[in-house]
Amino acid sequence: MGTESKFIWMDGELVEYEKANIHFLTGALHYGAALFDGIRAYRTDNGPAVFRLRDHVERLIESAEIFGFRDLPFTVKTVTDAILETTRVNGFAECYIRPLIYFNAGVTALNLDNGKASLGIAVWEWKNYLGEEAASKGVRANVSSFTRHHPNASMTKSKVSGNYVNSILAKTESARLGFDEAIMLDPQGYVAECTGENLFLVRRGKIITPSTAPILEGITRHSLFVIARDLGYEVLEQPVSRDQLYTADEVFVCGTAAEVVGLREIDFRRIGNGETGPITREIQKVFQDALHGRAKRYEHWLTHVN
Repeated sequence: MGTESKFIWMDGELVEYEKANIHFLTGALHYGAALFDGIRAYRTDNGPAVFRLRDHVERLIESAEIFGFRDLPFTVKTVTDAILETTRVNGFAECYIRPLIYFNAGVTALNLDNGKASLGIAVWEWKNYLGEEAASKGVRANVSSFTRHHPNASMTKSKVSGNYVNSILAKTESARLGFDEAIMLDPQGYVAECTGENLFLVRRGKIITPSTAPILEGITRHSLFVIARDLGYEVLEQPVSRDQLYTADEVFVCGTAAEVVGLREIDFRRIGNGETGPITREIQKVFQDALHGRAKRYEHWLTHVN
């Protein structure tokens, strides 16, 4: 998967892709002291449109504030405008968008007040995070041996780059075991989320998702709450045990990169009929219509690039 583009936005300036560099001794690289968000733009009949742009940018700013940055040199509006500009000049019909706020200080600085917050924005073409057939056939997952962060050990509501070492450990372990994705439990032993996606299960016509205390409150997750309820489903937010996954009629995961993907197998146990289930497919279809501007009900979620 390539990440090439024409330009990357760096602290207020569009820089050629090859020249968008920071120094090796920048503290963010050594300590994971950065925050990011994942956003996508999709092809519509009116040109490319960014899905829930303001919500993503607000979460990015909130992540920085939770982390402890004070007096940020940019606002929701300036970041939003910069994302639209970067997307526009690169000319992609569809793309992934990665804004990153990083601790711009030397390698000896462990105090956020001894440096500044810098911002970069990159865009690139990205298709299917979990594979070409993931949406239609579903994927295989296992419950990871790695536990999701305790909410008082690391800030689980902030997309801190360093937090994703936890995801890398779990994802790598799962891939080496032959699975597509890892499901992580919270410190109390209940289901939390996957390495980059939130999780839902379907049981007797009801949709259930873990409570928000130990997880990142995903924007795609919220979108599916709205869509599922508009379709007439009851959506419950409550603790989920590992064995409840095994007896679910359907399990699906969601995120900006993955979109909506069913899990056909967990820990060598077939889920439902061993394929993407009917409720998952129904939600997938409406979500795709929303992303591509085919659902008037959700047009307010789109910001057109041009």
